[in-house]
Amino acid sequence: MKNKKTLILGASADPDRYAYLAANSLVSHGHTIVNIGVKTGMVAGVPIEKPEIIYNDIDTITLYLSPQNQPPLYDYILATKPNRIIFNPGTENQMLQQLATEQNIMIDYACTLVLLATGQY
Repeated sequence: MKNKKTLILGASADPDRYAYLAANSLVSHGHTIVNIGVKTGMVAGVPIEKPEIIYNDIDTITLYLSPQNQPPLYDYILATKPNRIIFNPGTENQMLQQLATEQNIMIDYACTLVLLATGQY
Protein backbone atom coordinates (compact mmCIF):
# COMPACT_ATOMS: atom_id res chain seq x y z
CA MET A 1 0.00 0.00 0.00
CA LYS A 2 1.26 3.45 -0.89
CA ASN A 3 1.83 5.92 1.96
CA LYS A 4 -0.55 8.80 1.27
CA LYS A 5 0.64 11.68 3.42
CA THR A 6 -2.54 13.14 4.86
CA LEU A 7 -3.20 16.53 6.40
CA ILE A 8 -5.99 16.35 8.96
CA LEU A 9 -7.66 19.76 9.03
CA GLY A 10 -9.58 20.07 12.27
CA ALA A 11 -7.34 17.68 14.21
CA SER A 12 -8.30 17.13 17.83
CA ALA A 13 -6.72 15.44 20.85
CA ASP A 14 -10.23 14.58 22.12
CA PRO A 15 -10.67 10.80 21.77
CA ASP A 16 -14.43 11.30 21.19
CA ARG A 17 -13.84 13.26 17.96
CA TYR A 18 -13.80 11.63 14.52
CA ALA A 19 -10.63 13.54 13.61
CA TYR A 20 -8.87 11.79 16.50
CA LEU A 21 -10.10 8.38 15.36
CA ALA A 22 -9.08 9.13 11.77
CA ALA A 23 -5.56 10.18 12.80
CA ASN A 24 -5.01 6.93 14.66
CA SER A 25 -6.52 4.86 11.87
CA LEU A 26 -4.42 6.59 9.20
CA VAL A 27 -1.22 5.93 11.16
CA SER A 28 -2.18 2.30 11.84
CA HIS A 29 -2.74 1.87 8.08
CA GLY A 30 0.79 3.16 7.38
CA HIS A 31 0.03 6.73 6.31
CA THR A 32 2.05 9.73 7.46
CA ILE A 33 -0.12 12.47 8.96
CA VAL A 34 0.06 16.19 9.64
CA ASN A 35 -2.36 17.40 12.32
CA ILE A 36 -3.68 20.94 11.87
CA GLY A 37 -6.03 22.32 14.49
CA VAL A 38 -6.94 25.11 16.86
CA LYS A 39 -5.91 23.54 20.16
CA THR A 40 -2.47 22.11 20.89
CA GLY A 41 -1.92 18.49 21.77
CA MET A 42 -0.73 15.20 20.34
CA VAL A 43 -2.69 12.74 18.21
CA ALA A 44 -1.29 9.41 17.06
CA GLY A 45 2.15 10.55 18.23
CA VAL A 46 2.06 13.67 16.03
CA PRO A 47 1.70 17.21 17.42
CA ILE A 48 -1.25 19.38 16.44
CA GLU A 49 0.03 22.45 14.59
CA LYS A 50 -1.51 25.76 13.62
CA PRO A 51 -2.14 26.33 9.89
CA GLU A 52 1.11 28.18 9.30
CA ILE A 53 3.50 25.84 7.50
CA ILE A 54 2.57 25.09 3.89
CA TYR A 55 3.36 21.45 3.17
CA ASN A 56 4.28 20.63 -0.43
CA ASP A 57 4.04 16.85 -0.18
CA ILE A 58 0.42 16.29 0.86
CA ASP A 59 -1.52 13.63 -1.01
CA THR A 60 -4.83 14.11 0.82
CA ILE A 61 -6.46 16.71 3.02
CA THR A 62 -9.23 15.23 5.11
CA LEU A 63 -11.62 17.84 6.50
CA TYR A 64 -13.06 17.82 9.99
CA LEU A 65 -14.16 21.47 10.03
CA SER A 66 -17.72 22.66 9.55
CA PRO A 67 -18.28 24.70 6.37
CA GLN A 68 -18.57 28.01 8.27
CA ASN A 69 -15.05 27.48 9.71
CA GLN A 70 -13.43 26.70 6.36
CA PRO A 71 -13.31 30.09 4.50
CA PRO A 72 -10.34 31.53 6.46
CA LEU A 73 -8.39 28.40 5.45
CA TYR A 74 -9.17 28.34 1.72
CA ASP A 75 -5.80 29.87 0.78
CA TYR A 76 -3.97 27.50 3.13
CA ILE A 77 -5.79 24.46 1.73
CA LEU A 78 -5.17 25.41 -1.89
CA ALA A 79 -1.53 26.38 -1.26
CA THR A 80 -0.73 22.82 -0.13
CA LYS A 81 -1.74 21.58 -3.60
CA PRO A 82 -3.06 18.22 -2.40
CA ASN A 83 -4.06 15.52 -4.87
CA ARG A 84 -7.47 15.29 -3.22
CA ILE A 85 -9.69 16.68 -0.50
CA ILE A 86 -11.98 14.40 1.46
CA PHE A 87 -15.12 16.13 2.69
CA ASN A 88 -16.16 14.01 5.65
CA PRO A 89 -19.88 14.03 6.57
CA GLY A 90 -20.90 17.49 7.76
CA THR A 91 -18.00 19.29 6.06
CA GLU A 92 -19.51 19.59 2.57
CA ASN A 93 -18.82 23.02 1.06
CA GLN A 94 -19.77 23.97 -2.51
CA MET A 95 -17.44 27.01 -2.62
CA LEU A 96 -14.36 25.07 -1.50
CA GLN A 97 -15.25 22.28 -3.91
CA GLN A 98 -15.39 24.79 -6.77
CA LEU A 99 -12.06 26.40 -5.79
CA ALA A 100 -10.40 23.00 -5.50
CA THR A 101 -11.83 21.75 -8.80
CA GLU A 102 -10.44 24.85 -10.53
CA GLN A 103 -7.01 23.81 -9.20
CA ASN A 104 -7.47 20.24 -10.50
CA ILE A 105 -7.76 18.84 -6.98
CA MET A 106 -9.85 15.68 -6.78
CA ILE A 107 -12.90 15.91 -4.50
CA ASP A 108 -14.19 12.98 -2.47
CA TYR A 109 -17.38 13.16 -0.41
CA ALA A 110 -16.72 10.25 1.90
CA CYS A 111 -15.80 9.19 5.41
CA THR A 112 -12.07 8.71 5.90
CA LEU A 113 -12.70 6.01 8.52
CA VAL A 114 -14.91 4.03 6.12
CA LEU A 115 -12.42 4.42 3.25
CA LEU A 116 -9.65 3.05 5.47
CA ALA A 117 -11.77 0.21 6.89
CA THR A 118 -12.84 -0.94 3.43
CA GLY A 119 -9.42 -0.65 1.77
CA GLN A 120 -10.52 2.20 -0.52
CA TYR A 121 -8.25 4.89 0.88
